[in-house]
Amino acid sequence: MNYNNKKFKPVSNTANGEISEQTIFHYKQSRNILTCDYQGGNIVKGHLIGLVDPDGNIDMRYHQINDKGQLMTGICKSRPELLPSGKIRLREDWQWTSGDKSKGNSIIEEI
Repeated sequence: MNYNNKKFKPVSNTANGEISEQTIFHYKQSRNILTCDYQGGNIVKGHLIGLVDPDGNIDMRYHQINDKGQLMTGICKSRPELLPSGKIRLREDWQWTSGDKSKGNSIIEEI
């Protein structure tokens, strides 16, 4: 699975997360290295970097500036699912490495 030039937006997130349906993720991939810029909703600017395994699972680290001017960081594991439309859904389990260090999960889908 290759995520290069794919865009995603959230369809669900736990209450302790900061992304929303207004957040757009723009993925780039070279070999097994994934990068992403994202923004929208409560996120002024965010970046992530990760590694993609042969099954399309992503192990990533992220950092972002929210609309309160706070720098937030975290880790995330994403599992892909191919939708009937051919688009990709990512099921994500994440944890803040800043703030309260709480855990959560989200689902983002290719747009």
